[in-house]
Amino acid sequence: MSSYKSIAIDGPAASGKSSVGLKLSQDLGFLFLDTGIMYRAVTLAALQRGVKIDDVKDISDLASEIKIEIKKPSKLDGRTNDILVDGEDVTWLITENHVNDMVSIVSTYAGVRQAMTEQQRGIAMRGNIVMAGRDIGTVVLPDADYKFFLKASIEERARRRLKEEISHGKKSRIEEIIDNLRMRDEIDSSRVIAPLLPAADAIIIETDNKSVDEVVEEIKSYIKL
Repeated sequence: MSSYKSIAIDGPAASGKSSVGLKLSQDLGFLFLDTGIMYRAVTLAALQRGVKIDDVKDISDLASEIKIEIKKPSKLDGRTNDILVDGEDVTWLITENHVNDMVSIVSTYAGVRQAMTEQQRGIAMRGNIVMAGRDIGTVVLPDADYKFFLKASIEERARRRLKEEISHGKKSRIEEIIDNLRMRDEIDSSRVIAPLLPAADAIIIETDNKSVDEVVEEIKSYIKL
């Protein structure tokens, strides 16, 4: 049995995974990894290099070739990590709308998921970790010590995403965000490879009308270290 602990947090886009996972990891002194940033990094790299998003082979090859690094934040600009692709800081570039629109498509490709899953498991083996995503408890870390699945209404999720985008100086409309979230939910839930769904042994946490701290405390009530 491993001497370290792993905590999986899954859920749809804007359900609070990143905020909750980060705060939980800070409280526990664990490493935090939001795996969605890795799929965003692949998507951004494809867009920057002119690789067609519907070219499964080229996108999968790209995912296997690029080097994605997750480091401690080097700037006080709201980032929780530095995200580098082949040495380039793409921390904020991966949050742009054109990446948002394509990342769920890229994440359906088996080759991309295999390449990212291998990297994610390697990171998990380094020590105590809180890992957030859409298939952590079902695919990436099926033997995680604790598994949680966060849920929230699409209206609540859209409000959270709008607040986040406004804080980053973006001009967005909540109607557009709702449409984008619905599209992503459909793609994530219907994909053949690692669809979005709770692990059979995951604890379901409803996050509507709850603060990050409240959700974190609820999760911590289940954890024994």
